[in-house]
Amino acid sequence: MKILLVAINAKYIHSCLATYALLAYAKQQGMEVEMREYTINHNPDHILEDIYMSRPDMVAFSCYLWNVAYVNELTYELANLLPDMDIWLGGPEVSYDGKEHLQTHPEVKGIIVGEGEETFLEVCNHYHGVGALEEIKGIIYRAKEAIKENPPRPCMNLDDLPFTYPDLNALKHRMLYYESSRGCPFHCSYCLSSVDRNLRFKSLPKVFSELQIFLDAKVPQVKFVDRTYNAKVSHAMAIWQYIKDHDNGVTNFHFEIAADILKEEELQLLESMREGLVQLEIGVQSTYEKTISEIHRVMDVDVVAAVTKRLKKAKNMNLHLDLIVGLPYEDYETFQKSFNDLHAMRPHQLQLGFLKVLKGSYMYEHAQEYGILYHKRAPYEVLRTNWIDFDKIIMLKEVEEMLEMYYNSGQYSTVLGVVFALEKEHNPFGFYRKLADYYKEKGYLTLQHSRMKKYEILLDFLMEEYEEALHPMLKEAALYDLYLRDNIKSRPSFAKNLTKEELRYKKEHGAKKHMEVFRYDFSEGEFYYFAALPKKETVAVVFDYENKNLITGNVKTMRLENDQEGTCK
Repeated sequence: MKILLVAINAKYIHSCLATYALLAYAKQQGMEVEMREYTINHNPDHILEDIYMSRPDMVAFSCYLWNVAYVNELTYELANLLPDMDIWLGGPEVSYDGKEHLQTHPEVKGIIVGEGEETFLEVCNHYHGVGALEEIKGIIYRAKEAIKENPPRPCMNLDDLPFTYPDLNALKHRMLYYESSRGCPFHCSYCLSSVDRNLRFKSLPKVFSELQIFLDAKVPQVKFVDRTYNAKVSHAMAIWQYIKDHDNGVTNFHFEIAADILKEEELQLLESMREGLVQLEIGVQSTYEKTISEIHRVMDVDVVAAVTKRLKKAKNMNLHLDLIVGLPYEDYETFQKSFNDLHAMRPHQLQLGFLKVLKGSYMYEHAQEYGILYHKRAPYEVLRTNWIDFDKIIMLKEVEEMLEMYYNSGQYSTVLGVVFALEKEHNPFGFYRKLADYYKEKGYLTLQHSRMKKYEILLDFLMEEYEEALHPMLKEAALYDLYLRDNIKSRPSFAKNLTKEELRYKKEHGAKKHMEVFRYDFSEGEFYYFAALPKKETVAVVFDYENKNLITGNVKTMRLENDQEGTCK
């Protein structure tokens, strides 16, 4: 009896926590199971051929927003090619409408609903002749002409789960996910985690032993998938303290947190971390009070702003803030304010997402009430609501493209910092909207551009927006940004020719360092922020390509003072 688990990831760098967890638990219990990982970028025929050649008796797919259409195509073809093989599905994309999915996909034998480890093992046992399907909790399955749904499975004790990843060496270049808890105490209407209100935790000794495996292997990044990591202060503090005390100088840990419930002791601990040890994702979603209330959130936006400002000041962690377009009561104007409120916090990344109407969520059940029209295919993204029409959605997508290109890339932090210091009114949304209009007017929006071309387009736009007296400062800020990332070989069109001294320095240091003389001092700026416009002052700056800032991605810089290199910043 051959059983095959299949994961189809969005990108090669990702790994599928669910399938690894099922595999690890089954193997712990002595069950032989094979696993294959692919991506949605693979040729579907190659995946089909690979599964076909392995000739499994049962195949199980993990289904998510990004792969469900892909899986549906594969299951149809596989059923025709291997009619004696049973197909099982699991995951959020099929758990909440399991009966309907089986009705529309007759090739599928059954669906595993909810936590899958014990259920998957019992299904495997059934194929080895142990136990009947009607005795297995947590499944919806086909019994001759009928579709049956068994009672749900009780939640597991998380300490009964083995370590998820069997061989970290085989996952050297992959992003690894980890959970120290399941469930969520909150009930945000757009989120599936609100369905499972039974928040439970792994014991701290178990968490510590598993984290040490990552640390010993010097895994580059571990992303915690706990829905609100800091929901329990003692649990969060203990883990943060452990990774600080056992820091290997390499591994980065990513956490999704609620910033406004952080305690003073948590803030102090985070501020004391090694540069690059942790990064935080903060889901704000909106700052409009009526929207916050309607999506069943309790959040103090002022506290979020104060916490973000304080943590950013520590300069030791990357901060991501999230917004969602298409929430109830949020129209184009109030969304602009939400955008500007978060942008004023100057996070390292500002993620502008569009509402996904997920099966099983409160938002899904009340979509008609809110006038939400959304794509009927995954990822079920919003098209319009009672408060925002599709024209405005399109405009916001264009703003998102500019934001991703120029802000979230981190490659334009100096020149945009100058731009935002020039603005008398804080309206960065208006800036990105104007920039998107410029892209459209020039026919650039649908084209792919090199990094240098993006600089040139941005500067052409800024030359039109600002008076001529400011042009030299803006051009130099853009040049400063270019060298903050790379010791570029070809000088851009907007840069002056190198002096003999600069050429000599470049020849002596090669790719390791670059020296440039600027007429403005950009050293007082922070990432995307200047308290005042840069002073007009001749400054020789060395860019050190062997010394990179782990938070911003920029190289560190030094001022040359009387032919002596200064302090690296």
